[in-house]
Amino acid sequence: MAENRYGKGVDKGVALDVAAGKVPPQALELEEAVLGAMLLEKDAFVTVSEILNSDCFYKEAHQVIFEAITNLFTREQPIDILTVTEELRRMGKLDAVGGAFYITQLTGRVASAAHIEYHSRIIYQKYLQREMIRISGVIQTKAFDESEDVNDLLEEAENSLFMLSQGSMKRDAIQIKGVISEAIEHIKIASKREDGLSGIPSGFTELDKITSGWQNSDLVIIAARPAMGKTAFVLSMARNMVVKYKHPVAIFSLEMSNLQLVNRLIVSETELDANKIKNGKLTDQEWLQLDNKVTDLIEAPLFIDDTAGLSVFELRAKARRLKKQYDIKAIIIDYLQLMNASGMRPGNRQEEVSMISRSLKGLAKELNIPIIALSQLSRAVEIRTGEGKRPQLSDLRESGAIEQDADMVLFIHRPEYYKITEDEQGNSLIGVAEIIVAKHRNGATGDVRLRFRPEVIRFEDYSDSGYGGFGMDDFAEPVTLGSRMNEGPAEQPGSRGVDLKSDFGLGRGFERDADF
Repeated sequence: MAENRYGKGVDKGVALDVAAGKVPPQALELEEAVLGAMLLEKDAFVTVSEILNSDCFYKEAHQVIFEAITNLFTREQPIDILTVTEELRRMGKLDAVGGAFYITQLTGRVASAAHIEYHSRIIYQKYLQREMIRISGVIQTKAFDESEDVNDLLEEAENSLFMLSQGSMKRDAIQIKGVISEAIEHIKIASKREDGLSGIPSGFTELDKITSGWQNSDLVIIAARPAMGKTAFVLSMARNMVVKYKHPVAIFSLEMSNLQLVNRLIVSETELDANKIKNGKLTDQEWLQLDNKVTDLIEAPLFIDDTAGLSVFELRAKARRLKKQYDIKAIIIDYLQLMNASGMRPGNRQEEVSMISRSLKGLAKELNIPIIALSQLSRAVEIRTGEGKRPQLSDLRESGAIEQDADMVLFIHRPEYYKITEDEQGNSLIGVAEIIVAKHRNGATGDVRLRFRPEVIRFEDYSDSGYGGFGMDDFAEPVTLGSRMNEGPAEQPGSRGVDLKSDFGLGRGFERDADF
């Protein structure tokens, strides 16, 4: 078994047998011309190196010669017939490539380096063709092996082809003039919007003021301890996106089934009792309310995938398909730590989470949409005493790469959970959720107050419901929170007596292990 640039464990011997009787795609004359041009023109290697590496050459002797030229360039030494010949002699491979005479012959294959870029791109195309033949040969051979797991084989095939396509998507540096024109056009579009947002609105007014909406190509991490309301928050946000703003959104739920998520949405939208919806014991009036309120959800462009143990490769394939078919504007993942990096062979769990976060950021850039991923926080929040219970970036669980890869990191904090019922000004914190924007790569950070209504599993703007009902006019305008977290815990007011052991996890008297 040999290690390949596109994956490990690939048999070199299975190379091009699938095309038995056919000559593999190649362009030997162009390979000679490109190598000869590099020997004649001192700046030719810079052009070629942006397109080719040694693996791209079909003839093994040409691979070795290119490696020798690369070594010289790395050491900032001149590249010509004499220096390349000497470098090959130093490497002990001069005779293997045909001796000094063959090196001299290469310069006779080309008159100038004028077309070296065009020739290099043809060589690279031939290389891609050979790699596709090799990959299909490997997959074909393993497909005949009954001992191979089909799912693993599918992931290997997808991984190999994806890595091959990623390697071929090279972008050149462009002059700033074109980028500035594009940026100004985006500013003009944003200026025409009444809300002044440049991205996808979350539906939470004060949060959107800080973020300007979720921006394309951004990876947004929303983290919290269990029972803080991560799922409820993104469901409320997804509802706003698809119902209020008509933006197609995809939710990948690794923890809850699609039926559980939809039941939560129905409870949130209709404001009916969760247990009644669960057992179907509704009055005629409640059935009418259900029929009327659920209409908007039925027509909403919301797509839910509840595949358990989703891998980053499966996510990428599904996301591409959804983008192509429905032009989704955002992806929500619940939650990151339940994903796996199957096919990447990480050394440990921390490395695996790092690979997942990097892959999610890469997918956000590729599809040019925001990806919003939920994440768990470590228990450090629970045992912290001196600085209170407010989460911080170091609490992100299992990998510092999450913080590094994310364009934004938000924390959900509900002081009421820790029996903190008043802030420093004496304002009530019952039902208050604090959204902490701890990292914002392209903007400001800050804290935003939202209203959390556990009886309908819903987050709302602090000053009003945001759903056209259940007014909150008696509350103050959103402000940055100042809490009394460092003081002793106060007694929490009596709960509403709602049973929290249901799938919905409702009521303010919730159990500490329940997660909303």
